[in-house]
Amino acid sequence: MAGMGAENSARRVCTISEQERGLTYADSGVDITAANRAVELIRQVVRGTFRPGVLADIGGFGGLFALDTQRYREPVLISGTDGVGTKLRVAFMLDRHDTVGIDLVAMCANDILVHGAEPLFFLDYLAVGCLQPEKVAAIVRGVAEGCRQAGCALIGGETAEMPGFYDPNEYDLAGFVVGVVERSQVITGADIQPGDVLVGCAATGLHSNGYSLARKVLFEIGAYDVDNYLHALGRTVGEELLVPTRIYVRSVLPLLSRYTVRGLVHITGGGLVENVPRILPGGLAARIRRGSWPVPPVFGLIQDLGGVEEAEMFRTFNMGIGFVLVVPPTEADRVVADLLAKGEPTYLIGEVVRGERNVRLED
Repeated sequence: MAGMGAENSARRVCTISEQERGLTYADSGVDITAANRAVELIRQVVRGTFRPGVLADIGGFGGLFALDTQRYREPVLISGTDGVGTKLRVAFMLDRHDTVGIDLVAMCANDILVHGAEPLFFLDYLAVGCLQPEKVAAIVRGVAEGCRQAGCALIGGETAEMPGFYDPNEYDLAGFVVGVVERSQVITGADIQPGDVLVGCAATGLHSNGYSLARKVLFEIGAYDVDNYLHALGRTVGEELLVPTRIYVRSVLPLLSRYTVRGLVHITGGGLVENVPRILPGGLAARIRRGSWPVPPVFGLIQDLGGVEEAEMFRTFNMGIGFVLVVPPTEADRVVADLLAKGEPTYLIGEVVRGERNVRLED
């Protein structure tokens, strides 16, 4: 978890006395004492994510996890890594840092869920310009909350302070997840057939993609500030842009043993039009019906304000659908009902047809 790593510090003010006694690591911008404080602030919240299989407490040189070999006959480990992207810039503008960790876990855990994997453990990497223990603790609280939502343990990480490399009030964040699935149950999309139905799970908003375009439109063209309240959104611009990415693990994973799920797609950069074809066998296309799900107002705001063409919107943003399941038509209604019962807004958004591997948007 963040806070276990190498170069960490608090800022200092150079004085003559420092020069007289000789330079220290803290004088160069790296204070190990601050790093140790950060670790203590996050210790309990990290322990709160532990699940069966975790073998070591925080503070070691590696995270230990024992795989349940009684549960899996041929376990396949599936790993993923991602970051939060320029959504972090909005966190800097608002000086709010307790939600981007959820985004970090979501981007990784949702990716390996596509293959049917249960997330087991997570590691993070936090690089800062100036280590502020309370800010680090807020970031890690978000990572821990994401891990709780995904059902995985936060068993390791690194916090590196890099003075002179990052601005003192800025940081970057990356994450790494490992999950497991029975070899015979790995989902690849190879069994998808014409007539299969696309079930779309709603997104909470932009999630963590397209923020460079969103920020350009809203902050440059629209000249909005993060604190501007917009009636169309029902909240401030900053609040809208910081809504965490939805994590679909707890809703989708149980369905894999109850239904014939032939394909799964995490809708990230590239949107529906580029991500859905990635799982389709050759000779098959996806037909997606516009209007079959409610598009959150933030997308219309960006499109209208920036004059962004519809095709560009669909290849940049998720447009309100964060995850897609491909199931036989005989099971589609039951899958939707199951997801709705779990509180997951879900819609029948299209079907698989014969044709060149692509997505056709139709009315």
